[in-house]
Amino acid sequence: MSIAAVMPTYARTDIVFDRGEGAWLYATDGRRFLDFGAGIAVTALGHAHPHLVAALKAQAEKLWHTSNLYRIAGQEKLAARLVEATFADTMFFCNSGAEAMECAIKTARRYHQAQGAKDKYRVITLRGAFHGRTLATISAGGQEKHLDGFAPKVDGFDQVPFGNMNELRAAIGPTTAAIIAEPIQGEGGIVPATQEYMKGLRMVADEFGLLLILDEVQTGLGRTGKLLAHEWYGITPDICAIAKGLGGGFPVGACLATEKAAKFMVAGTHGSTFGGNPLAMAAANAVLDVMLEPGFFDKVQASGAKLQAKLKAVVAKYPKVFSELRGMGLMLGLKGAIPNGQIIAKFVEHGLLTVAGGDNVVRILPPLIISDADIDAGVAIIEKAAGELAA
Repeated sequence: MSIAAVMPTYARTDIVFDRGEGAWLYATDGRRFLDFGAGIAVTALGHAHPHLVAALKAQAEKLWHTSNLYRIAGQEKLAARLVEATFADTMFFCNSGAEAMECAIKTARRYHQAQGAKDKYRVITLRGAFHGRTLATISAGGQEKHLDGFAPKVDGFDQVPFGNMNELRAAIGPTTAAIIAEPIQGEGGIVPATQEYMKGLRMVADEFGLLLILDEVQTGLGRTGKLLAHEWYGITPDICAIAKGLGGGFPVGACLATEKAAKFMVAGTHGSTFGGNPLAMAAANAVLDVMLEPGFFDKVQASGAKLQAKLKAVVAKYPKVFSELRGMGLMLGLKGAIPNGQIIAKFVEHGLLTVAGGDNVVRILPPLIISDADIDAGVAIIEKAAGELAA
């Protein structure tokens, strides 16, 4: 048999990890790595966080799964906490960011169609976006590298340039139902929206009776220094997808919505076998225990400011390697002046893990609990690698 037993859909680095602690991962060959990728912005509390471990152990000894045919106490607790802490009035729990986005798109379509507007189903999306790997979400993202070989595209998505309000307005028609945006395009290369653009999206949605969907799968759960990134922009969406950091490494996502947007999502309109099961809810509630402690987001903001200042100095020192630093909080991107794959490989060689992004960017996404000492250690590796690459 010539194909691997694990379907070869990833170009994996040849490292196997068997243990983690805080911001560090330990490989089976004895090497130690500083994790500035956090499982692609997932392990927000680092590896083996004691509170998360204890919560999962306690729940695992009681009950893992019952299905959504019955009430789940952990869902009710988590939902109440997120309602109190966010714009949302209600939410649907699932297993991933892509599923949260599917729920968001369905919610937006149903909002209009349940009120008699049967022809309202199209969604305006933005170039450079990434919303997941399902057929609908790759069509929403619109990136050729994700669509190649999966034709035809799912109908219903109209793409316009990110940041261009005139083209967005021109794309609105009688069948438009919603707009989808990421406050910071992650996969697209750590490209933050401007204050003016985010406020403009909210104004245009209101003007034309559209729903504003924010994809905060990567930006949410403290990554930018607030629970949700749209808080920086002084706006609220109608629907918002979250995942990644919500479970601290356990697969869990959620589609948050206002009462107005979700009022037609009644019994039978959507479902998930595993979504929101007791084990997932124990993990997510434990994550919120830590994140909602007073001062947590202040520390993230301080860590982000420190890391940004240090990285800016490295970018200025090595213009032949890096051309720009982008991002907010602990969601940062180093744009390469040389191919980002070379940079990432050199970082790995020196014991630092990062993540590739679009537009030749290296994503820097450390755990939110990163210490000052680990920031210093990470930047030292980046500077050493840059020096070797420049030479």
